[in-house]
Amino acid sequence: MVWLSLLLACGGGDTDSGDIQVPEEPAAIGRCLYVNPFSDTDECKEYLGDAWTQDRIDEDCASPVPGSDPGVFEAELACDREQILGECIIAPDTEDAANLVFPGGYGDDCSGLSFGCTFAGGEFEPSDYCDPNGGSGGGGVFQPFEQICTDPISGEEPGDGPDGQVCTWQAISGATEEGRHFEDYASCDVVRTQRPYWPASVTTDTASDDPRLSDPDWVAEYDWVTAQVQASACVCCHSEDLAPDGPSGWYLEAGPIWTDSLDDDGMAMMAGWVNSDAFGAFAPENNNGFDRSTAGNPTTDPARMVAYWTGELARRGLSESDFATTPPFGGPLYDQLVYEPDACEGDVGIAGDGTLTWTGGDARYVYVLKPDSSAPGVPPNLDLPDGTLWRIDVAVDSAPVSTGITYGEVPDGASQAFPVDASPAELVAGETYYLYVLADVYQPLERCTFTAEAP
Repeated sequence: MVWLSLLLACGGGDTDSGDIQVPEEPAAIGRCLYVNPFSDTDECKEYLGDAWTQDRIDEDCASPVPGSDPGVFEAELACDREQILGECIIAPDTEDAANLVFPGGYGDDCSGLSFGCTFAGGEFEPSDYCDPNGGSGGGGVFQPFEQICTDPISGEEPGDGPDGQVCTWQAISGATEEGRHFEDYASCDVVRTQRPYWPASVTTDTASDDPRLSDPDWVAEYDWVTAQVQASACVCCHSEDLAPDGPSGWYLEAGPIWTDSLDDDGMAMMAGWVNSDAFGAFAPENNNGFDRSTAGNPTTDPARMVAYWTGELARRGLSESDFATTPPFGGPLYDQLVYEPDACEGDVGIAGDGTLTWTGGDARYVYVLKPDSSAPGVPPNLDLPDGTLWRIDVAVDSAPVSTGITYGEVPDGASQAFPVDASPAELVAGETYYLYVLADVYQPLERCTFTAEAP
């Protein structure tokens, strides 16, 4: 599923100034005004501190959000705070200190802003206008993957599961059985908690008499690609009928040829020309035969799928070499996988009595790993890297855990995901280990190495 790297989206609605308190504007070097390409809304970034030289500001404002058009810099002005949903405080008291400010008022959806702020490396401060849990755009606590087995819907053949049921992973990388529709066998509301969703409009200029539509061989392949997507969780965000606030970029109803609604990079990802491993994937034998290790979207026939997208790219005059320098898809998901930790600071780490200390807030996932381990990524295949010594997960309906828990002891509301049926390995005094703590999946709080102390 094509997923852009930063979610900072809010929808429109009625506003009413009421008795809202207007936040004070800080002293700023200046501000960058831009349009967020994901939400199609105006936003503002203000630069704080003398470390922001004009060259750094020019470079940053040229692309304030991945994929955005260049912003407009205005010197010696802070962002307007008369009516905002909130702001994202980034790296205060450092050379990168800045604030992202999101205009909006009563009725506007700010459910995705906290997610987006986390990805930007900041802390979200909502205004009185903002109900962070409001709106229908998904978000909230990550709902763990679950395999759902149900009877086939009326009129469909028995499934391949027990007693003829259809078994489907209710997951962003899941797919139901070939020839069926994902939404008939799993909940898109759950899926949208697993990857930030935002509406983003796209247009196509495909003519209604495009010659492809008169080519029966091409139409057969197009119909097959469409059916493959309909069987996957991609439909949850890429269907006009299923996405609650509108599709997120490309969508199946975009006519007359929906695949034309992908941009070049997105289509290259579908063809496997641009890496998207950071999104995670099931093994095909555990996903109704659907594989996304080659093509960017799940498919039961990777070679056939790649051939379709390669052909569409060729129509645009593009070849694989045109994407040789295109960075892997995944944004913060990819950055998380390749993250290289620094040494922990202060008391952060594990004390001699086993007490874990971290900063940044409460957590739903806590890892202790060997120092050369890869960073954890998204489930189902990247969230338990080799070298994991201990991992605990907090249940969706439980409060996250606070710093101060004890290594090897599972706090209330949590479960030990690794090791499954044993105590974790004892830490050796003087050896180095890797502490990785997340507020939720793909929302890291602490990532650093520490030296184990003697008891």
